[in-house]
Amino acid sequence: MNNPKYRPMQEKARVAFKEISNTRGGFNEECSKQAGKVVKSKVVKSKSHKRNIATIYTAHGSSGILASKKISVTQDEEVQVQETKEHTSIDKNKLRQPTKVTTSSVTISSLSKKHYQDGPADDIDERDSDDPLSATSYVQDIYKYYGEEEHRAVVGPYLSAQPEINERMRSILVDWLCEVHHKCKMKFHLDALYLAINIVDRYLAANTKVLRKKLQLVGVTALLIATKYEEIYPMELNDLVYVCDRAYSKLEILDMEEIILKKLEYRITLPTGYMFLKRYLNAAHPSKQLCFLSSYLLEESLLSYNLTIGFKPSQLAAAAVFIARRTVGRNAWSPTLLKYALYREEDITPVARVMLAERSRVSQAMGLTSVKKKYSRSSMFKVAYNNERLENLDM
Repeated sequence: MNNPKYRPMQEKARVAFKEISNTRGGFNEECSKQAGKVVKSKVVKSKSHKRNIATIYTAHGSSGILASKKISVTQDEEVQVQETKEHTSIDKNKLRQPTKVTTSSVTISSLSKKHYQDGPADDIDERDSDDPLSATSYVQDIYKYYGEEEHRAVVGPYLSAQPEINERMRSILVDWLCEVHHKCKMKFHLDALYLAINIVDRYLAANTKVLRKKLQLVGVTALLIATKYEEIYPMELNDLVYVCDRAYSKLEILDMEEIILKKLEYRITLPTGYMFLKRYLNAAHPSKQLCFLSSYLLEESLLSYNLTIGFKPSQLAAAAVFIARRTVGRNAWSPTLLKYALYREEDITPVARVMLAERSRVSQAMGLTSVKKKYSRSSMFKVAYNNERLENLDM
């Protein structure tokens, strides 16, 4: 980009990079520690002024659930219901299938849950009927299609077939991609971030011979593909080379792009958890705090390999809203959420338990803090400081 009119913006971005003082090779060094006896590699460190994978692309812009329009806040279903919790054994295979909302699926044994879940539901599309961008005439069909296709977004266990990559290495890569999104002032939207991570998982599941030293290349190339697909102005190759501290060249990124697209047979369109989250939050009548807390929980779930291979995106999105509502003191579920998510509270509770257990294991035990730092800002209501309340939730 040699146009003089872009030079001030480029200089501003370069100055922002100097705020990060990590040394080069941090990503590969961290992965080398986890590789153990599988592979031995020599990590070459550069001069102290060089920056590593955590040197992040910085630009202008914003995104998120609240960026598109204001969300009206109402206090629906705020009557607290006294109920007796029944602990039953859960068949893990049944968690993958949503419960159809029919009268036969309502259990008579839980009258309190029946009372507030099966009440009258709001029409969340009516208020947007005059907005052509909301596509209210088609939105029901769109999400019906997402529900039919989301099984393709769930990959099976693939790390056992990868000789040089383990769970921690994947989590480190995902944490870095989240940091890129944060440090670039969220120039690309969360849709692109979720899609990029899904592309990484699908590629690793399809290719069993990915070298550890190429793992970051897979991640940065997936980000290029996702931003090309989701954004009007995708990330440029110069910027992608820079965030990798020139560990890979432009040609290497373009070659990997061709390899990934051919391996995935150019099937990029897939429903991600963020797509479902936007719909469920619209049905949850959220406050801004609830929006950011739900987004924080779902983004943290990206770090977990077990959640990625174990549940559908819609289940994880529903669990994030479920936990967030419980955390802020609202009823966990509502008739409107039941109508649009097609999950009952009983279906989501076991998923929420696993999500809470995994977030504690992955983000805290592995020391990955990018998502937490992102959601610790005052502009996001510092929802990341709810860890103690999240850990003490009674499911």
